[in-house]
Amino acid sequence: MTDSPRMASEREARDVAEAARETEWQYPSFIKELFLGRFRLDLIHPHPERHDPDEQAAASEFVARLRAFMEELDSEEIDRTGEIPEAAVQELREMGAFGIKIPREYGGLGLSQMTYIRALEMVSAKDGSLAAMLSAAQSIGVPQPLMLFGTEEQKRRFLPRLARGAISAFALTEVHAGSDPANLATTATPTEDGTHFLINGEKLWITNGTRAELFVVMARTPDRVLPDGKRLRQITAFVVDEATPGIEVRHHCRFMGLKAIENGWIRFTDVKVPRENILWGEGKGLKLALVTLNTGRLTIPAGCAGVAKAMLGVVREWANERVQWGQPIGKHDAVAQKIGAMAADTFAMEAVAELSTALYERGNYDVRLEAAVAKLWNTETGWRLVDDVVQIRGGRGYETAESLAARGERPVPVERTMRDFRINRIFEGSSEIMRLFIAREAVDSHFTLAYPIVNPESTMGQRVRSLGRSAPFYATWYPSRWLSELRPKGHGEFGPLARHLRFAERATNRLGRSIFHAMVRFGAGLERRQAILFRAVDIGAELYAIAASCTRAQMLAARGQAGAYELADVFCRGARERIGRNFVTLFDPADRARYRLAQHVLQGAHAWLEEGVVALSGRDAASVDERARRDEPAAAGAGR
Repeated sequence: MTDSPRMASEREARDVAEAARETEWQYPSFIKELFLGRFRLDLIHPHPERHDPDEQAAASEFVARLRAFMEELDSEEIDRTGEIPEAAVQELREMGAFGIKIPREYGGLGLSQMTYIRALEMVSAKDGSLAAMLSAAQSIGVPQPLMLFGTEEQKRRFLPRLARGAISAFALTEVHAGSDPANLATTATPTEDGTHFLINGEKLWITNGTRAELFVVMARTPDRVLPDGKRLRQITAFVVDEATPGIEVRHHCRFMGLKAIENGWIRFTDVKVPRENILWGEGKGLKLALVTLNTGRLTIPAGCAGVAKAMLGVVREWANERVQWGQPIGKHDAVAQKIGAMAADTFAMEAVAELSTALYERGNYDVRLEAAVAKLWNTETGWRLVDDVVQIRGGRGYETAESLAARGERPVPVERTMRDFRINRIFEGSSEIMRLFIAREAVDSHFTLAYPIVNPESTMGQRVRSLGRSAPFYATWYPSRWLSELRPKGHGEFGPLARHLRFAERATNRLGRSIFHAMVRFGAGLERRQAILFRAVDIGAELYAIAASCTRAQMLAARGQAGAYELADVFCRGARERIGRNFVTLFDPADRARYRLAQHVLQGAHAWLEEGVVALSGRDAASVDERARRDEPAAAGAGR
């Protein structure tokens, strides 16, 4: 393990993150408008649909081959051995599963993003390890940034190889740099003649890293010096071939779930990479990563929906056949309540995943918030759903499929599904990071207009200029967030779902006002009041799920699937309850008490609570207790 580098200061971290942000909104976004208190249903309704006979025919053929492959795949053996057989990977190569979205001119299948996420939905429902391999190789691995930002020469050099099944990986995370890229320590130093770069550093938790042939590696290139003398850290993206000398897999990481995931700790030592392998340009690596993730995050919500659909099938069968107290357990209200919520949530998860992808495919639409919200909401909702399946199956939900089979019962892999699913709330941005990202964009319009007014570092001149710019906007925007509730009732074309959309519109107005009130109340300190911002984000996510569910239900009803209304109705009822609770606790006075208690815990004031057990961290519990007793007077005083 290398020595810890100098950690970036808060200001440096913020500067790096802000420099990489996409600050322009060239195209509309339903969720962007949502956080401004505007319920722009016209942006997502009617539900976008794609009618391409050639695409449908090619997709149908590929999906049929993939389904046959998945039906034969022994996922229990993969979980038990921790290895995906090379024969299975080769079969996937031969059917084009590693080049689903790569254009035909480069040897790929040339299929759509919608076909891709539906394929990953199918794979995820049965085998999380295999889904991780395919997704990491295509959602964030070399093909995606290459298609977005690569030169024609780079595409012709790498895409055919990737389409044939060369596995790729995305190398960003390090021991000291995860969601905070300012602490990135891997360097790329130009050679004397400037034709190459030498990459040195280590990358951690690189999915596919132990099996990849090609990497996208993020590394620090020399700082850019601004006219005022300030130095700006630059992060650059390189395509790196695994065959290049100096690449070492230091460790194959193993996890709670995804037992066969090819995830590694990788060291780069003087890895010589030609300048022409830079993607997009020097200093654009972090922005490239963020844009790539906007698309990459569309995959995880679909995978979560696939797991939910599979688990719903498990519960439907079990709750019909398992009899307790004289009737199937599905007849008991406690279990039936869970099943009803599961069915409704599964419908909403698929609605969120497919709407977000359809908006991306339609074009002229900015999905950065839709993708982030879909990732956050589907992973959180899916985790609750999987937990309920374990509860309904009881001991059989907790027992491994292998053990069930040994006793002569059907080997239903609920236990494995729970282990494999948990990572989704961490992959490609944890739920907390997703909420921070969404919150930053949610307040962006207000901060752009009015932040200098509340920023204590602003000069009087800056405050006056900001007031002049913001006053005309707020003079019309703020009253309209109240007056819009007086409009005649709308959305009648949605039939029984109209009342839910009317609720969503009122709640959207209230959300916009609440975010503005929070900014006025806390000013520059709002960014530190994460509990408030997170509740606002969760309200917005539920509102998006309501809108997605209603638009999808109407689309399906038009095709003759009337049952979609029932599913959407039950989902919206539950979402409205959750929204109501979040509004009630938006400015929860207990937030400060919890934060204060947390600081006391960190200071050791309550280490006595840990007495009587053996410390799992391996540290000396007695020394912790002694330090706590030593610090007790100071900590106690701080709590008064």
